[in-house]
Amino acid sequence: MSQGFRLEMAKHKAEAFLRENGIDELPVDPFAIAASRDIIVEAKPDVEAGVSGMLLRHGDSFGILYATHIQSEGFQRFSVAHELGHYFLDGHVDHLLLKDGIHASYAGFVSTDPYELEADHFAASLLMPATLFRREVGRRSLGLSAIESMAELCHTSLTATAIRYAELSEDAVAVIMSTGPTIDYGFLSDSMKSLPELTWPRKGSAVPAGTETARFNQTTERIAQAARSECDIDIMDWFGGRRSVEATEEVVGLGSYGKTLTVLTCPSLVDETYQDEDDDEEDLIDRWTPRFH
Repeated sequence: MSQGFRLEMAKHKAEAFLRENGIDELPVDPFAIAASRDIIVEAKPDVEAGVSGMLLRHGDSFGILYATHIQSEGFQRFSVAHELGHYFLDGHVDHLLLKDGIHASYAGFVSTDPYELEADHFAASLLMPATLFRREVGRRSLGLSAIESMAELCHTSLTATAIRYAELSEDAVAVIMSTGPTIDYGFLSDSMKSLPELTWPRKGSAVPAGTETARFNQTTERIAQAARSECDIDIMDWFGGRRSVEATEEVVGLGSYGKTLTVLTCPSLVDETYQDEDDDEEDLIDRWTPRFH
């Protein structure tokens, strides 16, 4: 079974759980879901560096510990939802808790381990189910402001919300997480992927020189202070390719997390897509309109 298929199954598992339990409003509370399964959830401030949480089993009883070293409600709720992913997803408990009944997680799309990625995608779909998320996004403007608004509504972290936004948005959007001069990961919406011959922003590659993000990341104080910046760019500055498209680059520091979130949007590309759809519809109407002589 391919990794891509397993990730899709993890998303479907989360959304099926919400439907089966009549959860149809935002925000979704992972603490309440854990309580409904008699899973004890507690904060743990002294976890190993990088660990977001733990799933524990003693006999038939389960517990969740979540890290508090990052002072973010959204991060902590995502960490709990991630552990619920390990609890609910087929094969996770047997594989991860086989030895001593304790599994330490690295949530937040920072791990390449397939079990961690599946739990991440489960958590994102649990806290930001596609139908509800798309409906609310459609009521908001394009870019970072929409992501911040959705994060507030869903009680999720800015980074997790940005990734989900890129995944579900019909707009031409890309989100990139970076640390200093290095890209941690990048997610592109389907509309953004439609540009020809893009260079994908891969983990470990360099932030493109001359971009606002590259300039922003040269000053660690701006990241620590959660400063932000915005400028107009050409999307080729980031992704290369062979088509020039005007875009907006929005950058925000993530404080004690020590990283930077970049949001790229191409409003003109979205307008062009909608125009194409209108043209197709007009052409269809024209071809099916009766002609009388």
